[in-house]
Amino acid sequence: MSKVYTTEELIQILADERQACLKGKRLKLEVTVSGNPLIDQFIKTDGLQKFTAYQDFKAAIHDYQRENQVSGIVWRDVTVKGKSLHYPEVNTELIALSQDLSIIKAAKNSILEFWYEVTADMDLYLSFNNSKQHQQILQPDVERIAQRTEWVSLWKWENLNFLEMILQLGWGQPEEACYKRGRPQSGSEYIHAVNPGNRPIG
Repeated sequence: MSKVYTTEELIQILADERQACLKGKRLKLEVTVSGNPLIDQFIKTDGLQKFTAYQDFKAAIHDYQRENQVSGIVWRDVTVKGKSLHYPEVNTELIALSQDLSIIKAAKNSILEFWYEVTADMDLYLSFNNSKQHQQILQPDVERIAQRTEWVSLWKWENLNFLEMILQLGWGQPEEACYKRGRPQSGSEYIHAVNPGNRPIG
């Protein structure tokens, strides 16, 4: 029986392949910008060829995940203001299997509880226009959005003078929600919590 790769091994394989594609070691040569050979001879296509080669490889890894039931979940630890949380999230390069979706949905309430606790005295902003713009909101606004979502995830940006907590409120498939490819079946909203007087940077 052949060995089945683990989640962590698949993440490393994808990272290695991404580097190979970025360095031009992998190209999908048949990819052209316009499809018109007369026009394409004047346009640099190597960036598109690198990107497409990686996307094809990533799709093959996703097929492997499905065939071998390899989870896309990684477990994260976050500590904010002396409070810690151990929680699941789907790696951004992998897909969520149906059992993965059950796990992240089950973790939603504990992540939200942690979020509300550590951001109680912070200013909250809803990001829109691909996170280029932010509108200040209140905790009841977050609660309304959270009621309509299936799962949540967290990020923290912190240094000595700054703290930003980003809450992703999502539905559907995480890999599609992250890049806004799957709307309306999959998607997410991002809430940024910052210390009073600060603006989001993430």
